[in-house]
Amino acid sequence: MPHDEHRTVDFFARDALPAPEVTAAQAERIAARHLGVTARATALGSQQDANFLLCPDDGTGPVILKIANPAFGLVEIEAQDTAADLIAEAHPELRIATVLRHSDDSPRCATVHTGDGPAVVRLLRYLPGGSLTGPRHLSPAAVAAMGTIAAKVSTALRDFHHRGLDRILQWDLRHAPRVVAALAQYVDEPDRRTAVQAATAEAGARIQDLADALPSQAVHLDLTDDNLIRSPGARPPLPDGVIDFGDLTTTWAVSELAVSLSSMLHHDGVEPHHVLPAVRAFHALRPLSAEEAEALWPLVVLRAAGLVVSGRHQARVDEDNTYAKAALEREWRVFEQATRLPQEVMTHLVKEAAGLATAPAAAHPPQHALLRGVAAADIALLDLSADADSTDHGAWLRPGVEDRLAARALETGAAAVATRYAQARLTRAPALSAESPATVPTGVDLWLGRDVVAQAPAEGEVLAAAPGLLKIAHGGRVLTLTMPATVTPRVRTGSAVHAGEDLAEVPAGASLHIALLDSGGPAAPRLVRPEYAAGWLALTADPAPLIGLPAAGPARPDDLLQRREAVFAPVQEHYYAHPPRIERGWRHHLLSADGRSYLDIVNNVTPLGHAHPRVEQAVARQLRRLNTNSRFHYASVVEFTERLAGLLPEPLDTVFLVNSGSEAVDLGLRLAIGATGRHDVVALREAYHGWTYASDAVSTSLQDNPNALATRPDWVHTVDSPNPYRGRHRGADAARYAPEAVAVIDELAASGRPAGAFVSETFYGNAGGVALPDGYLAEVYAAVRRHGGVTVADEVQVGYGRLGHWFWGFEQQGVVPDVVCVAKAMGNGHPLGAVITSRALADRYRDQGYFFSSTGGSPVSSVVGLSVLDTLRDEDLQGNAVRVGGRLKGLLEELASRHAVVGAVHGSGLYLGLELVRDRGTLEPATEETAELCDRLLDLGVIVQPTGDHLNILKIKPPLCIDADAVDFFAAMLDRALTELADEG
Repeated sequence: MPHDEHRTVDFFARDALPAPEVTAAQAERIAARHLGVTARATALGSQQDANFLLCPDDGTGPVILKIANPAFGLVEIEAQDTAADLIAEAHPELRIATVLRHSDDSPRCATVHTGDGPAVVRLLRYLPGGSLTGPRHLSPAAVAAMGTIAAKVSTALRDFHHRGLDRILQWDLRHAPRVVAALAQYVDEPDRRTAVQAATAEAGARIQDLADALPSQAVHLDLTDDNLIRSPGARPPLPDGVIDFGDLTTTWAVSELAVSLSSMLHHDGVEPHHVLPAVRAFHALRPLSAEEAEALWPLVVLRAAGLVVSGRHQARVDEDNTYAKAALEREWRVFEQATRLPQEVMTHLVKEAAGLATAPAAAHPPQHALLRGVAAADIALLDLSADADSTDHGAWLRPGVEDRLAARALETGAAAVATRYAQARLTRAPALSAESPATVPTGVDLWLGRDVVAQAPAEGEVLAAAPGLLKIAHGGRVLTLTMPATVTPRVRTGSAVHAGEDLAEVPAGASLHIALLDSGGPAAPRLVRPEYAAGWLALTADPAPLIGLPAAGPARPDDLLQRREAVFAPVQEHYYAHPPRIERGWRHHLLSADGRSYLDIVNNVTPLGHAHPRVEQAVARQLRRLNTNSRFHYASVVEFTERLAGLLPEPLDTVFLVNSGSEAVDLGLRLAIGATGRHDVVALREAYHGWTYASDAVSTSLQDNPNALATRPDWVHTVDSPNPYRGRHRGADAARYAPEAVAVIDELAASGRPAGAFVSETFYGNAGGVALPDGYLAEVYAAVRRHGGVTVADEVQVGYGRLGHWFWGFEQQGVVPDVVCVAKAMGNGHPLGAVITSRALADRYRDQGYFFSSTGGSPVSSVVGLSVLDTLRDEDLQGNAVRVGGRLKGLLEELASRHAVVGAVHGSGLYLGLELVRDRGTLEPATEETAELCDRLLDLGVIVQPTGDHLNILKIKPPLCIDADAVDFFAAMLDRALTELADEG
């Protein structure tokens, strides 16, 4: 047929739009004959066009050959090229696939004949980096970047007009209901076809009411993961490029964002709440109107439905289109996620993300209390939150805990016990969960201590009455009472009820659930997940006033992090950009205010586990009696220091007590310098020892201080980090580290500045759980002592049995230091540290004056220290480090065999390090990948953090009480996250 340059496509006027059938060889001939490019062609996928990557024979950079569908006229192609140029000019920070032009600025394009008619072919700019397509999990930063690009494109095209925009496309969401009606027949599965039709009908009805208020403009309409190109080298992947303007048209402006959001939903681990950063980013640059925010999620649903039916249709009519067929299950996943929650719930979350949400109206006050004769004073409130005393000692994990707590309250004389609306319940949180549990209640639960008559709080209509169930409409809401099945309502379905009319008689010992839902809204689950709670709660009301209790009131703004940052010195950083609010711990679990349990893989501060009853009881008992400083005479400080000294070999028999590891190392150095009269100290690189003046001076970890090596005082001399994996000498060559360190020590002595001290961790902590080479400390200690120096062992991180096979790290090296510094594990979270040395060395401290620490060795600190030692022994936690730590290390090594990014598994017992690299040959650190992995693991219920000078090592140092189930869960979540984040670009 003749090529009409002024025509535009009308999808509904055609049976189908199959992509042009062009082979790579044909593409090469087209490029040479019509565009003057001799090149090798590689086919690229496309739904309705034919795209090829051309690599020219003359060595110039690659370009894209795009052969438009013959249905598209020249005027449409001109509009697309003009729009691309416009965006490129407006936003030079974005890379845009613009048409290549001749020296006279005319586009490098031509019209060629295909079996389906004439088609426009042209050369486009090639954007390296690869698209975001594929299953890889999208980070919050990538999601936000997609929203930002959509906003920039939208603002750039706001005033763009062209004849080629007047098109009728199947992808235009204005036509989505019509597209689904026409193509649903191609969805073979009846259940899927019905689901698509029902979702389309609902979303279409919502949009119909808003359509007149939605602004229209030129839109790209395909800013999906397929068409957003990763910035080359960006880690994690972030888009900065835009390709494929083939769906350019004029339609509702908010469609630009809806299309982009829908494309995120098929990625691994992405569910609806994960796309909200894109909404915030879009709204920040191109504000959404209230109507656009209301329409956004229904448009996402329409897009998803259109993808499903169009994909099935395209695969049927274009049987050789492998691109279209490969997308079918992906498109179905988009639909499943888009319809995972009611559209009303997601719409409220969208409005909340854009700052456009309004507080739901409060329920009308009742004329009569729902429970006749039960006053507010007769009702006990049951607190099931993470802050409740009733959830202490792991009670939240015990089956039936809510019923037991309610029964206990009823035993005290309460007529009823009620839970709180919208208050997250820790009692509904499993210990280990890859997905946040449903913990936020949308109603109130009641337990009755006596027979009660439920009466109508106001006039209404009975919508449902059946054994165990009543639904009554009044005041624009539906009151739902769920009772035991043995309770038969006294009213009938369809009848009117008057205020105060009997509804049902509920016996003592029964439990009720009361909910107030919006009339006509979706049925709300009793408990919902925290990420979606705001959306669900907007469709409900607090029923507490119906039983005489005050309503919960609007949720307070979650500004705790902002308040922290306003008064807390910023250098005191926090984990994660958006940290969960942790308000409780139990054993190896950390519990958030939202009622989620996280597996704690990072806390070597609490070796016994969080909230250990033995420590709690010892502290409480001692605080009831005495807490003062160690100059007073009392038993606990003697008993504790005797026990501590007894854990060390001769001649280490004398103890100083302090409050932290920093203080312990500082004091250890002062002891060494005072005893020798020499101020020069030798330290290992890549080590961290503390924040006091002396401990910081010998800390050389670049992670903690990027200028560490350049800012050392002249009395600190560093030697190579003896890292056998990443250091200068690797593997068997690591034996060279010790002689080189000895040479430095000898040279200092020869120069007249013999070292007064050598300080090191005995097993690398901050560097990632890396063991020192065998015999390293023996050689170095001998050299230091040969010149009259003192050896100081920093056991702050690895001591106290964490290594499993050794209680102290220096035992692994077969040496005995002159000074041992320890903290962290000593107090199970209580500030407690110690320095243990010989009596002769300790006595030399008097040459510098006296030593005193107000709370170091206080009665409370001493009983804490004793309790920790008792529990380590009685619960065999060092043995647990051997058994469970060995199991975990084996699991990690198995992961390393399957994930190329895992370079090495370091460590011993329950001090392990998983080192991530981009290349196992060069050992290029995978720093950004490690950070992204930690964020994804948080989503999956695991708290772990990076360490090492390159922040590319997961520091794995959980409480020593961790069990096999927990390490299995950690390994499974790590495997899942590594798989989801595997780089496919």
